[in-house]
Amino acid sequence: MPHIATLTLNPAIDVSTSTPRVEPERKLRCGPGRRDPGGGGINVARVVRRLGADSTAIYTIGGFVGRLLESLVNAEGVTSMAIPVRGETREDFTVYDEAADTQFRFVLPGPELEADEWTACLDAVRALGRWPDLFCASGSLPPGAPEDAYARIAAIVAGRGVRFALDASGPALKHALDAGVDLVKPNLREMRELTGLGLEDQASRLAACRQLIGRGAARMVALSLGSEGAMLVTADDAWQAAALDIHAVSTVGAGDSFLGAMVWALASGLPPSEAFRYGVAGGSATVLESGTALLAPEDVSRMLADVVIAAIPA
Repeated sequence: MPHIATLTLNPAIDVSTSTPRVEPERKLRCGPGRRDPGGGGINVARVVRRLGADSTAIYTIGGFVGRLLESLVNAEGVTSMAIPVRGETREDFTVYDEAADTQFRFVLPGPELEADEWTACLDAVRALGRWPDLFCASGSLPPGAPEDAYARIAAIVAGRGVRFALDASGPALKHALDAGVDLVKPNLREMRELTGLGLEDQASRLAACRQLIGRGAARMVALSLGSEGAMLVTADDAWQAAALDIHAVSTVGAGDSFLGAMVWALASGLPPSEAFRYGVAGGSATVLESGTALLAPEDVSRMLADVVIAAIPA
């Protein structure tokens, strides 16, 4: 059984509900609320566990919300390495407007990490007793964390000879790519910010991914394209997958599920093209769920046959 470890520096409790209509000033009566453990790395660990692998989640916790977060993570069968911090763990909110068939997502910044709290996260990664088949860092950086946080983590993981997957944005992504990673999963907006290019067609997107690979920033680039599907690029091959024709109930956690299913497949020994297929099926399965719920494994299995992977000519 493969083992995957994840890091979430800015976790959250994801709260979701619905209301007949979102309007200003009025008191909005909502439906039942739902609370899920959240943050990129935690979501990846949850997906990995649901697909049948061992997962260890390293994440920060603070205050009452942090203790609730830890209990929710443990309830999913994920092994926790919780790092105490002084600030209160954040809560993020998703509200579904029934009349407009629209989601509103409210994301808080999270607690500011002190220097000793940030270094404790580094120490926790170094102290892993059982090093995984693959290590994944995902999510935003909290206030107080240095911009090169993921680059430092990448160096620790590389020193152990373990593959490193990353989902980040902005300066944190740029610094990590300067250090080098095995797999990076930007979306199109993040890739445009990173390159300064419009990336309006397949050829320009492929060239941008290959440029990252050519300079040693990443060995594989999984570029998510929203309604256009996704692209996976390696040094020698490239594939495109169209988005599945399904009704999206909620997009919360879809990117994390894509990455979780893909790293599970890679750690299980599947080739990149098949791991890509699992990623597309995993992200698609999550958009079938309401609120902040993640994929059901049976939906991933059912959707695999519907994912069409097409090779992109060199």
